[in-house]
Amino acid sequence: MSRATLTINSRNYGAWSLRGWLMCRLAGLDFDEEVVDSEDPDARDELLLLSPSFLVPRLEHDGVRVWDTLAIAEYLAETLPRSGLLPEDRVERARCRSVSAEMHAGFAHLRSALPMNVKARFPGFKVFSGAQPDIDRILAIWRECLDAGEGPFLFGGSPGMADAMYAPVCTRFVTYCVELDDRSQAYVDTVMAMPEMVEWVAAAEAEPDALAGEFDVEF
Repeated sequence: MSRATLTINSRNYGAWSLRGWLMCRLAGLDFDEEVVDSEDPDARDELLLLSPSFLVPRLEHDGVRVWDTLAIAEYLAETLPRSGLLPEDRVERARCRSVSAEMHAGFAHLRSALPMNVKARFPGFKVFSGAQPDIDRILAIWRECLDAGEGPFLFGGSPGMADAMYAPVCTRFVTYCVELDDRSQAYVDTVMAMPEMVEWVAAAEAEPDALAGEFDVEF
C-alpha cells in the first residue's frame, strides 16, 4: 500500500485538521503531511469559520482523494478494517457513528464562543450562555458512552473515531479552563495525554501566532 499525503492547516487553530490527522495516526496509516500556509486566503477563511466548506483535512491515498473528516474516517475504517477506528460490536458502531456525526454537524455556538487555540489559556473565562447547552450536550454524550463501556476512551480501552472527533473539544476545555465533572475531566486528561495529542500540542506551541488578533474578536 503506497504512502499517503494528508493536507492540514494550522495545528494551533485547525480543529478539523486535528481530527483528520488523529484519524490517520490512530488507523496506523503511513502518511506525509502537507501544511497549507495560514496566509492563504481560503485557509484563513476556514480557520475563522467564514468558509462555506472545509478545505482540509484532505487525504490522498492510492489514487483516491478524500476530504471531510468523517469521509476520511470511513475510508480509513474500510481500507484498514483492523485499525480499531470503529467498535467491533454493531450497536456500538452505530452509536459511535451517531455521536461522531453529531459533533461533525452541530455545536456551532461552542465553536464560535470557544474557538480552538491550543497554546492559549484563559483562566476565569466566562462561557457565553448560548454555548453552555452545547457543552452540556457534549458532556452528556461522553457520560453515556463511558457508562456503556469500560473506558477510558468513549468506546473502550483504545481511542477511535469518536475520540478523534471530540479531541478538539478537549483542547477547548483546557484552553478556556471550563469546569467539568470528575469523570469528564478524567476523559479530557486521558485524551490530552495520548502520545499523538502530546505531539500535536508541541507542534502547535511552536507555531507562529499569525491569526491571534483575528481570533480575539470571537471572544
